[in-house]
Amino acid sequence: MYSEKILIDEIKELGSQNADVFSALENKSIFISGATGLIGNTLIKTIVANAPSAKIIAFVRDENKAKKMFQNYEQNITFVTGDIREPVTFDGHVDYVIHAASETSSKAFVEAPVSIIEIALNGTKNMLDFARQKNVQGFVYLSSMEVYGTPHNDDKIFEDHGTDLDTMNVRTSYPESKRLCESLCTAYASQFQVPAKVVRLTQTFGPGVQYNDGRVFADFSRCLIENRDIILHTKGETKRSYLYTLDAASAILTVLTKGKSAEAYNAANEDTYCSIYEMAQLVAQKIAQGKIQVKVEEADISKFGYAKTLHMNLDTTKLKELGWQARTSLSDMFSKTIQSMKPQDL
Repeated sequence: MYSEKILIDEIKELGSQNADVFSALENKSIFISGATGLIGNTLIKTIVANAPSAKIIAFVRDENKAKKMFQNYEQNITFVTGDIREPVTFDGHVDYVIHAASETSSKAFVEAPVSIIEIALNGTKNMLDFARQKNVQGFVYLSSMEVYGTPHNDDKIFEDHGTDLDTMNVRTSYPESKRLCESLCTAYASQFQVPAKVVRLTQTFGPGVQYNDGRVFADFSRCLIENRDIILHTKGETKRSYLYTLDAASAILTVLTKGKSAEAYNAANEDTYCSIYEMAQLVAQKIAQGKIQVKVEEADISKFGYAKTLHMNLDTTKLKELGWQARTSLSDMFSKTIQSMKPQDL
């Protein structure tokens, strides 16, 4: 079983590898939206463990849920309850803001596209207004690789890569709203001197993934836990890279403390670049040791909200130049995620 103690040991090792980043956060106040999400949760635990004098202000919708999640960390955290679609208020001092609140359900992209756009745009504007009011030292917006659309070959994708997004496709509610929010960050940096920076995350996972998470990595993990074959509804030709949650946390904090205002940074482990089918085979053959199989049963995928087949080969040179590097392999990502997802009676 992947325990909290194991996670904290990993977090402390991460701290020793990024001592300058956490030194910059000592005695600082960091306001984090989406605090109970996978990335927000990891960020908070990472900061508390490695910059113990830092003060966390966690912006959440459900304070009871948040207090239960962070019951061993409450001495470092102030909880602020609110709706990201409304103006954000907090009376205390704030040095940094990380906007990590976002909808990640592919089904919601096609079933509730207006809400997807509303939450993204209003939420980001409210967070930027808050950062402007507090005159912060740094602001990071968590964006997505999806802003690049659907690249068709394995060429490396740098931060100045264009997009082929189709605004007449309802699923574009998610990536197009991300693009607009990035533009809003640049606008606030230019007009109001808010030091806003963007991190474009690839698909990220690790300990803390909820058992009912609908994304592909969680589905593959459940198949192993439940001893079920992996069923693909496509040929699994989409290719992308992945990122471990702790590597994502270090990327975000590196950009927060070292990145340039009005700049975007790709965040991915380039060594994990593979197709969905190849990833399914890795889980079935290497991690499950052949106890489950991969089967392709093509179906109408429009109802699932899947993106079109793409090749998202992110280049992370720009982030690495700030001193960051990914450290966790795809196989280890799955092993740790599966251990953390397993019910205690298994």
